[in-house]
Amino acid sequence: MIPGGGQPNMQQLLQQAQKMQQDLQRAQEELAVTEVEGQSGGGLVRATVTGAGELRALRIDPKAVDPEDTETLADLVVAAVQAANENAQALQQQKLGPLAQGLGGGGIPGLPF
Repeated sequence: MIPGGGQPNMQQLLQQAQKMQQDLQRAQEELAVTEVEGQSGGGLVRATVTGAGELRALRIDPKAVDPEDTETLADLVVAAVQAANENAQALQQQKLGPLAQGLGGGGIPGLPF
């Protein structure tokens, strides 16, 4: 027979919730400092973002620069940033996904998964 007439131990539930909150905060802090990269044009343009999606660096190989065709360079920059953000989202899912499942599998409001 479960003590308390089958009711879960509230103290234990609160401790679990607090631990999950601490784990989530630690994972978010780790994402904020972890950098991932995306590239386009066979590496001519490389973008670096944090795991939280903040653009940190953009490197453009001089071979990608054609003053007569700035549209292609702009497309390469956009593609590299998008690739970096996709990598950041994958990292978020890896770090935060298990925590979201621990919260009932409904995800965490405000996170992109």
